Amino acid sequence: MTPGSLMAAEMAEQPRVLRAVAERHDEIVAAVRAVLPAEPAGVHLAARGSSDQAAVYGRYLAELASGRPAGLVAPSLHTRYGARVDYRGHVVIALSQSGKTPEIVTVCERLRDAGAVTVAIVNDAATPLGEAADVTVAIDAGAERAVPATKTVTGQFLAVAALCEAFGPLPFTAADVAAVPDAVAAVLDDPYPAARVAEGWRGADRLVVSGRGLLSAAAAEAALKLKETTGIMAEGLSSADLLHGPIGAVGPEVPALVLDDGGPAAPDARELTDRLRAAGAPLTRCGPARDAELPIGPEVHWALAGICAVVRAQQVARELTLMRGRDPDAPPGLSKVTETH
Repeated sequence: MTPGSLMAAEMAEQPRVLRAVAERHDEIVAAVRAVLPAEPAGVHLAARGSSDQAAVYGRYLAELASGRPAGLVAPSLHTRYGARVDYRGHVVIALSQSGKTPEIVTVCERLRDAGAVTVAIVNDAATPLGEAADVTVAIDAGAERAVPATKTVTGQFLAVAALCEAFGPLPFTAADVAAVPDAVAAVLDDPYPAARVAEGWRGADRLVVSGRGLLSAAAAEAALKLKETTGIMAEGLSSADLLHGPIGAVGPEVPALVLDDGGPAAPDARELTDRLRAAGAPLTRCGPARDAELPIGPEVHWALAGICAVVRAQQVARELTLMRGRDPDAPPGLSKVTETH
């Protein structure tokens, strides 16, 4: 088996996986609505790794939809510091691709016992996390053998979008969700932009990826995928955070990838690109703009465009890893399931 073949095969399965999730959109919304408190006090998401990026995306969507506070659970508060918190009236969404991460299972169980309504997003429902929650949303992507998560993480992003609609209206429609699989297929059918970007980054030691708001999760996932496969120290930051100091470390030797979905945060992305150009940073843009170096189709709704951006990052990560003489299927020092407690 050639290096990167597993990752490539699993990336190619994403349209199928996303189509299956999109077809269950209404079913997922109804299942979650059936268990929600009449007036949820708040929404909390717990995850690690790539699942944590889907959780960040969900944190934005949940607060937009519900009009209630939403945030991320700090697992160590419950597994290491013994926090005793009253979660009555709250909703907890726990995410794990494997469904086996011990601390996420423990957090889900403890917060359910503390009064929360719990929802799990997993690949396979027949896992410890799937069995610990009140409602389980299974991605059913099939086995993922390459260490870097691809089809499971984009599946989680789309499942989060459906799940959060249970709390209230969102900027996109079910028809917009149904369009995502074809938009991802179009990205996968056009690998050449990613190969060109990877060639330009071949000698980089550091990278920065930026996207604001709903794109901040995609930026973090893009940076994680690049970091774990290529060994390059890539950092994913909101444009607002990047401008608050870290941009001082960006210059001609630090390539920058800016995500721009054309939505409400687009002016921030454009301001950032101007600042990065002024700093002399090698600049790559990902978005629906015709002149973007990493294009995504204009047919995808801006609030869902991060899913396509994640797929573009997967393409770049795989190509760049191979160019640097590494195997993206099995990065050194990593395993498929990281058992944090």
